[in-house]
Amino acid sequence: MSKKQKKVLIRIIASAVLMVLIELLSLEGYFRQGLYLLAYLVIGYDILKKAWKGIRNRQVFDENFLMAVATIGAILLGDYKEGVAVMLFYQIGELFQSYAVGKSRRNISELMDIRPDYANVEQDGKLEKIDPDEVEIGTVIVVQPGEKIPIDGIIIEGKASLNTSALTGESLPREVKEGDEVISGCINMSGVLKIKTTREFGESTVSKILDLVENSSSKKSKSENFISKFARYYTPAVCYGALALAIAPPLVRLILGFSAEWGDWIYRALTFLVISCPCALVISIPLGFFAGIGGASNAGVLVKGSNYLETLAQTKYVVFDKTGTLTKGVFEVSGVHHNEMEEKKLLEYAALAESFSSHPISRSLRDAYGKPIDQSRVSDVEEISGNGVLAKVDGVSVAAGNDKLMRRLNIPFQECHHVGTVVHLAINGAYAGHILISDVVKPTSAQAIHDLKKAGIRKTVMLTGDSEKVARQVADNLGVDQVFSELLPGDKVEKVEELLGNKGPKEKLAFVGDGINDAPVLSRADIGIAMGALGSDAAIEAADIVLMDDDPMKIVKAIRIARKCIRIVYENIYFAIGIKIICLILGALGIANMWFAIFADVGVMVIAVLNAIRALFVKRL
Repeated sequence: MSKKQKKVLIRIIASAVLMVLIELLSLEGYFRQGLYLLAYLVIGYDILKKAWKGIRNRQVFDENFLMAVATIGAILLGDYKEGVAVMLFYQIGELFQSYAVGKSRRNISELMDIRPDYANVEQDGKLEKIDPDEVEIGTVIVVQPGEKIPIDGIIIEGKASLNTSALTGESLPREVKEGDEVISGCINMSGVLKIKTTREFGESTVSKILDLVENSSSKKSKSENFISKFARYYTPAVCYGALALAIAPPLVRLILGFSAEWGDWIYRALTFLVISCPCALVISIPLGFFAGIGGASNAGVLVKGSNYLETLAQTKYVVFDKTGTLTKGVFEVSGVHHNEMEEKKLLEYAALAESFSSHPISRSLRDAYGKPIDQSRVSDVEEISGNGVLAKVDGVSVAAGNDKLMRRLNIPFQECHHVGTVVHLAINGAYAGHILISDVVKPTSAQAIHDLKKAGIRKTVMLTGDSEKVARQVADNLGVDQVFSELLPGDKVEKVEELLGNKGPKEKLAFVGDGINDAPVLSRADIGIAMGALGSDAAIEAADIVLMDDDPMKIVKAIRIARKCIRIVYENIYFAIGIKIICLILGALGIANMWFAIFADVGVMVIAVLNAIRALFVKRL
């Protein structure tokens, strides 16, 4: 509990004790009134101060003004006990709300406890702890067991198990060794690591993630914007309504020849004001989204704003990129066919020609070659998007790519009858054979597709640059509804545009990609989801939602989290507005008194806040 909360608690206790003493001692007259006024000022002076400040700044209509008018009015009517009790219970509700919001913020901070406190830099044979902000690129830092990796880098010495749960939501450790890239925010569980930094702290993964989570509240959903606008018009409306309730009925009674009963109608109007306070809506709706984003973060699902959470909950179409999303993106050479030269030599040409590319297929060719790559042997490299690579290796012209590249170069080629990705090779303009490469489907992909359909996703679609034969086999094995193959990066955007045009107006389309080369499609979809984005700048920048590991089941989890959050938000909206309307009618009819009004305000707020906090807790799949 903060100092401010402790002060409010002391004032609540002091005011409550005064009220009890007044009743126990059966005090009467001015002394009784004076003690009640003292109890009122102890508990309510800050509300009166805020209300006066609002009036001076011409921002009159807020909950402080409603409470000030209602309680002062009750006291002027002689209802001292009720006036003090309303302010007392209002402050209890505010304290509870403050504590609940603070607790949810602390929970999220603890769940996202990835900010490093220091970096160990070796100076004069000793380890010095310095601020991560002061570490330059290329500095060698030492991370000991139990410490967080403060900055992204490459291991130059040592091996260890890393706990990535704060980033991915998964407890399974990751084994790393010399030469592996590591990112900030992971905890070293075993072994001393020497890491050469590749980024400054401000550009590291941990900084980008923290910035993303901290700024998520700035992107509000339609529900939040509705509540803000609703409160802006609602509060003045109920104030004028209360004024009319206090004046109009007595005047009508006078005209009809009855007693005006001013006190009774003013009391009803004051009760009406207490009931009308919109705290439950104004607090619980943003808190529900905040808790939902925090719960998602704990599960390794980073949401850039509550508007994206709302869109994800309405998703009916999920479009997948194949490589790295539904498949591991770990390619292996499974055969060399129709080769006109020795197999090892053909692999050597392919590996060297593809040595400047970061594509998974290129990596698989280098792995199959199995020897160090001397890039000085390679020149005149030209990468043709969606086709392949042209290069000179030891002065020999090499073309490595798919069917499209061979047709482009007018080189006759042999079709491959096996299922897989085919890389055709042409040496000095003559066909030299092809290399068959196979991708591995992720073990949870089929289950993820099944669970998405079970969750109400109407259609699943797969986009890929692979041949139709390969694409169809993967789609059939996984149960994907529709597949589009042999696509260039630009073609994927066109297909998403086409799918967007065919869906219903209230239905949303999500695109899931690996975040490396899918930025245009991620941006174009209703909601872009980057998967396996641990350390990927492109994903964190381009996507609306970032999944920190590469498990397709996280997509199911993200949708469930979004739907739970939106369900809680709408429960609070219907509950709070419904109770308010019923209580306002009862207050206007004189059935509800001030004590009833306290429940309608504080009780409803407490229930709504407790319900909102449920969004923080996410069930594991």
